[in-house]
Amino acid sequence: MLSRAAYRVALSPAYGNALAGVRKSMSTIPSTMKAAVVREAGDADALKVESDFPVPKMGPGQVIVKNEYAGINFIDTYHRKGLYPREMPFVGGQEGGGVVAAVSDEAAKEGIKIGDRVAYSILGTYSEYSAVPAAKLLPVPDGVDIDVATSCVVQGLTAHYLVSSAHAGLIKPGEWCLIHGVGGGTCQWAAQMAKLRGFKVIGTCAKGKVDVASTLGCDELIVLDEVEGTSYENYESVDVVAKVMEITDGKGVKCVIDGIGKSTVDIAINSLAHRGIFVSFGNASGAVPAFPVLKLIGKSAYVTRPKLLDYTANRTELVERANEIFGWLKEGKLNVTVDTAFPLEEAAEGHKYLEAGKSKGKVLYKI
Repeated sequence: MLSRAAYRVALSPAYGNALAGVRKSMSTIPSTMKAAVVREAGDADALKVESDFPVPKMGPGQVIVKNEYAGINFIDTYHRKGLYPREMPFVGGQEGGGVVAAVSDEAAKEGIKIGDRVAYSILGTYSEYSAVPAAKLLPVPDGVDIDVATSCVVQGLTAHYLVSSAHAGLIKPGEWCLIHGVGGGTCQWAAQMAKLRGFKVIGTCAKGKVDVASTLGCDELIVLDEVEGTSYENYESVDVVAKVMEITDGKGVKCVIDGIGKSTVDIAINSLAHRGIFVSFGNASGAVPAFPVLKLIGKSAYVTRPKLLDYTANRTELVERANEIFGWLKEGKLNVTVDTAFPLEEAAEGHKYLEAGKSKGKVLYKI
């Protein structure tokens, strides 16, 4: 972490004139940095660590954050593989946390100071420094560690909107919710938050992750065989729909939260109660294939494919969600497991670890 005493004015007049409105309070920030970069779509080894990548310039309304951690998420692997195309080259990641190292005039007027501990989500966080719009910053409260706060930004906020908003109010407290893959990542958060919202929760997990899944407060666990070398369970090893119907007295669940994708789409739809909703948010086993809407007619079911940006559409919504999550963390109502923190130099190994299904919690890079 950079000390407050280490900061000094370091902008040249030319640089200051070029970026009107930028506060001349840059610390000793280098011109190049270490970053994990994708120059060609491919497997995990396409993620290469470069030591001379340009440090981003701070624009009006932005700050420079010296990153301490970057989160590793499945969406990062989709970007790397080209499933969600990005312009090349790009720095991986979209979840970071660290200390503010420089502040624009506009950000300073909002009360942001050098040395503030923050977490945020923008593209390009697998790096030593990030230029972050002030509106994207989440102040990290005392009592919450930076690694936990970083874990919150994508996975925590995603879980929050999934159990709070994406179901459009079609599930009420006391009703059943099915959440796939509660043994790792986002759905560890989602299972706990669903209970905080008052839902009854059925979780699915692999045999190797029962130790973690059993601590989340799920009312029922459906334990599945593992698919070796993958991040998801064998959904053919147990008749999940039959189990769900047994647990719910034949009624089904009012909401399915599903980040598995291709392997679970039929299970999700067939597990629904009348006028239930299938919330599909991930592609761990592959993208959900197109299907006719007539599949939904039997139970007048709903389906949605949401994304985080649409549920943190403005500063107010972002902060409200984050404040509730940080509050739960401080009150001990959420248990966040940081599984592993890889050195950024081992960027490819971090992706391989996540994609192989080895994680039992959040996976990070230590910058």
